[in-house]
Amino acid sequence: MASILAKKPKKMKLKELKILGQQLLSSRAHINNLPLLLGFISPSSPPPYVLESLLSLQSFFTTVLADLPPSQSSKKRPRIDDSAKQDPEFIYRTWLRSKFDEFVTLLIEVLISPDTEDALREILLDSFMEFVKLGNGGSFYSSIYHKLLRSIVNSPTPVDFLSELLALKYFKYIDVRYFTFISLEKLAKALDTKDTADDETAGGDGDSGSQSRESMELSIHKIHYIISHIPPLEGNDGKSEYEMWSGSGLPSNEEHDKKKLSKAQKAEDKGWKAEKQTNNVLSPASIAKKMKLKFTKAWISFLRLLIPVNVYKEVLATLHQAVIPHLSNPIILCDFLTKSYDIGGVVSVMALSSLFILMTQHGLEYPNFYEKLYALLSPSIFMAKHRAKFFQLLDSCLKSPLLPAYLAAAFAKKLSRLSICVPPSGELVIIALIHNLLRRHPSINCLVHKEDGDESEEDKNDSGSEKRPGIDHFNSEESNPIKSNAMRSSLWEIDTLRHHYCPPVSRFVLSLENDLTVRSKTTEMDIKDFSSGSYATIFGDEIRRRVKQVPLAFYKATPTSLFPESEFCGWTFKYEGSNEIKEQKTVEEDDASTKRQRIEC
Repeated sequence: MASILAKKPKKMKLKELKILGQQLLSSRAHINNLPLLLGFISPSSPPPYVLESLLSLQSFFTTVLADLPPSQSSKKRPRIDDSAKQDPEFIYRTWLRSKFDEFVTLLIEVLISPDTEDALREILLDSFMEFVKLGNGGSFYSSIYHKLLRSIVNSPTPVDFLSELLALKYFKYIDVRYFTFISLEKLAKALDTKDTADDETAGGDGDSGSQSRESMELSIHKIHYIISHIPPLEGNDGKSEYEMWSGSGLPSNEEHDKKKLSKAQKAEDKGWKAEKQTNNVLSPASIAKKMKLKFTKAWISFLRLLIPVNVYKEVLATLHQAVIPHLSNPIILCDFLTKSYDIGGVVSVMALSSLFILMTQHGLEYPNFYEKLYALLSPSIFMAKHRAKFFQLLDSCLKSPLLPAYLAAAFAKKLSRLSICVPPSGELVIIALIHNLLRRHPSINCLVHKEDGDESEEDKNDSGSEKRPGIDHFNSEESNPIKSNAMRSSLWEIDTLRHHYCPPVSRFVLSLENDLTVRSKTTEMDIKDFSSGSYATIFGDEIRRRVKQVPLAFYKATPTSLFPESEFCGWTFKYEGSNEIKEQKTVEEDDASTKRQRIEC
């Protein structure tokens, strides 16, 4: 025994390490083996040694943990008399508590180390979660679980495998989700405070400031990964119970996480506590209410951070489906979404889905909504990644019969102008949108056909230069739809699409020639059928299309050029390799060399 203890940890054999663990479990007389076993829980130790030490330490602490006093840092640590502090048994148990805290710290250190093998990391996480399950007298040990999440978030290196493992194996338990939301809320608030402090002290060392910002962004990435992988609370019929990791379930009082227990509660015996715990089991409805509250607090704390652009876009892409339906009060996102919508560009497009839900389902009022929506109409939107969802929402936003005529006309005219400079797939969407606008708002059908004599009072008062035919009063550069003069214009751009080179466009535009004011004889276009179009989809549709009559081109003589000279009077089309062009270049080069010689003379 003495020879084994005298050996250095690096020179100890695996068999001897196993003997140390057996001795520790057999008698208190071998308690000095505990620090030796803890020395092998390290990222630098070989995996077999770490595993052997883990098995012995887990078996030892599982049996004694229920009788240990609270940690020194615990807020619920009771006040101890001086006489009790001198008790040898109390001193022994306090020492064991310090060794358990050290053991937890070492486990976390190995878990987040980049040098740890994935197989060993999975075993360590399972052991750690067993202590979370049993280490607090049968209740969820939230303090060490929070320490694990804090170490993951603040780790200077990515720990993707550990985060994936935690989400895959343990986020199916309701109590794990509950305390994860609590920890993420605290971590997000701590990052927000740290970011504010860094901004106030900025200006000293630029390198340290950039490193601090990089570490902050990495932590935000990790928080977003964890919080976005927590599954939403499934529907429950009120009878079946949720699956818990710990036996006690969720706390019956939210203040238990923040306030100390009263003296009367501390004096109650364990049997009375157990009976009370069984009687105060929360119903599924109460659990759903508490989960929704913690879910809301965690997400709101996260969205207050200075989120990087790539994470910002990921949040906006899933916010309307993964977050808003599960918030206790979705209207609290109005500030975040309106600021996102005001940014412009792709961010505004991605924020539109969530903002539309708040406006239509939760009574949010946004006075400048249609002006911002009008400003988003640009050629780039027809190549955006999320254009399909945007066009569907655009059609839904313009569906209201209470929409003013000038506003409907402005959107129709702006879309008509964009049809000149977008791909054929975008032109199909534009035709469908204008079709629906003309059908819903008969007052703007004057844009389809306007004679020269159909002049408004404003047109009659204009100067003589503006009365000439061919003048379009629409101002495409105006961001305010009221000032765009759309009602004084016409949809002449749509008429040009009848001669479009792409057959689907030229065929589809003929649908606007019908009298759309007769709603009984026409139907609305489903924008979903056109919003995801591209060159590939158009080509595929044409290939699959059955043609009754095949057009033939007959030439009396084989054509020698793509464009005959008879169709372009005054123009000649010759390729660079022709003899005439070569001779012309030679003459030009000779003239240039002659001029240079004259100058030199």
